[in-house]
Amino acid sequence: MALGVFGLTVGLALGGVVLLGALRFVLQRNVDTEAFRTADAVALLAAEDALPDPLPVAGGQVRVQVIDAQGRVRAASIDADRLVPMARPEWLDTGHRQRLDVPAERVGLRGPVRVVAVPAGTSADPLTVLVARSMADVRQSTHVVRTILLVAFPLLVVVLAGVAWRVVGATLRPVEALRRGAEEITGRAGAGRLPVPASADEIHRLAVTLNGMLGRLESARARQRAFVSDAAHELRSPLANIRTELEVAQRLADRTDWTAVTANLLADTERLGRLVDDLLLLARLDEMPASRGTGPVDLAALVSEVAARYPSPPVRVEPSPGPLWTAGNEAELRRVLANLVDNAVRHARSSVVLAVEPHETAYHLVTVTDDGPGIAAADRGRVFDRFTRLDDGRGRDHGGAGLGLAIVWELVRRAGGTIALADADGPHGLRVRLLLPTTPAGPEPPPTVARP
Repeated sequence: MALGVFGLTVGLALGGVVLLGALRFVLQRNVDTEAFRTADAVALLAAEDALPDPLPVAGGQVRVQVIDAQGRVRAASIDADRLVPMARPEWLDTGHRQRLDVPAERVGLRGPVRVVAVPAGTSADPLTVLVARSMADVRQSTHVVRTILLVAFPLLVVVLAGVAWRVVGATLRPVEALRRGAEEITGRAGAGRLPVPASADEIHRLAVTLNGMLGRLESARARQRAFVSDAAHELRSPLANIRTELEVAQRLADRTDWTAVTANLLADTERLGRLVDDLLLLARLDEMPASRGTGPVDLAALVSEVAARYPSPPVRVEPSPGPLWTAGNEAELRRVLANLVDNAVRHARSSVVLAVEPHETAYHLVTVTDDGPGIAAADRGRVFDRFTRLDDGRGRDHGGAGLGLAIVWELVRRAGGTIALADADGPHGLRVRLLLPTTPAGPEPPPTVARP
């Protein structure tokens, strides 16, 4: 605020100086114009050898003389000196129009005095017309204006500073309210919203944007807390099993079946290792931006490669029309298909069918269909959430932590595709529909994702 008032003061001061300079210049030019007009009229009379005596002038603050090359006064106005020229001959540049400032006592007018010189006469008898005008009125006018500025300038600065203070204060009051709201939210380290001003201006839009950001941050914190809680719970379970096995083996060492204990410990260790690997993968995916893959991948070959890891039946692959290329990371897409097939095999009754075909848009469609119990339509969105395991007939994910489909969701998002769940063609079963962009990647697919 102080800096703004200082800048305003400097600007007004510079404006006042410029105004005084411009006023003085305009008045001085008017004086010179009038003096030259009078001098030209007298020079015309001198050229016609018709100089009256005395020379006519308009106004009492004007003196006129006509002098020759030796500085003698040939004619003068009624109030002008007839013996001493108003400008010495050595001051004059014969044959040129001039403007001179001379002492007031030499002319007999109130100072300062402006004298203009205009050549006249003939080449045989060169003359110079001198017209003197008092600059007292000009000095008086500039003095009055300067006095007015000096008196009005401080008052104007004070008034403008007050207005600026009120206007800036009214403008910054919502910002201060936002600051206090942010300080309160930070102090209690919890959820909250900033006050939104009623005016539909930039501050209103800023408050709405900040509240949206706070809402997203709160949602992210809630997801993070839930993720940490679920991760701790899932990690505690295999650790508790391992500890129980070891304590029982320690107490009953002579009656312990070490083969069974070793098998159980290895199973829990593998489960713990898979869980840690999945958690680390999800953490890396949260930090990395979504991006289309680095190279072309043949979906038909990749589906056949993943299906070859499972016995046939239950897993079989429908024939594809040929190589179907997509832009993506081959390792990530292999992980997607492996997770989907693992999930389908775990819940299928007798068969799992994989198929890949071109879609009507610039996408390829990959489907994984099983004849298991399926998933209710109300649960098809939340199965992609982390640590989600259904308790219905589709069964609990034995040995799993509910991270497989969450990883699938993140990897498909990074590949620029979409995934959705639908009913199979038969009375039972589930079909996973995976849309992946062709090479080169096309536009975004229609919004068919079932996740909320």
